Amino acid sequence: MNFPIFEAIMMICFGMAWPAAILKSIRSKTSKGKSLPFMIIVVIGYAAGLIHKLWWQSTVDAVVWLYIINEVMVLIDVGLYFRNLGYDRRAERHPTSN
Repeated sequence: MNFPIFEAIMMICFGMAWPAAILKSIRSKTSKGKSLPFMIIVVIGYAAGLIHKLWWQSTVDAVVWLYIINEVMVLIDVGLYFRNLGYDRRAERHPTSN
């Protein structure tokens, strides 16, 4: 069986950043410091990798699961971005006095 070890290592390394980003989004409750265009570009990139793996390769290897896991994590962070954007907008409309 042909297993793309270096592609797997790349996907694991890229994927290690997303849990930290998700945790930061959950804790901070702000969209400040996040880049929606960047996250969309990453989503498109993972989708392209998945499409290549599923439709243009003769065999599907286990790295497909790494693409799926990474894609889901980025989509979770995108969802948190919009949740936090709502928090930011509410805070702008109703600032607390210090």
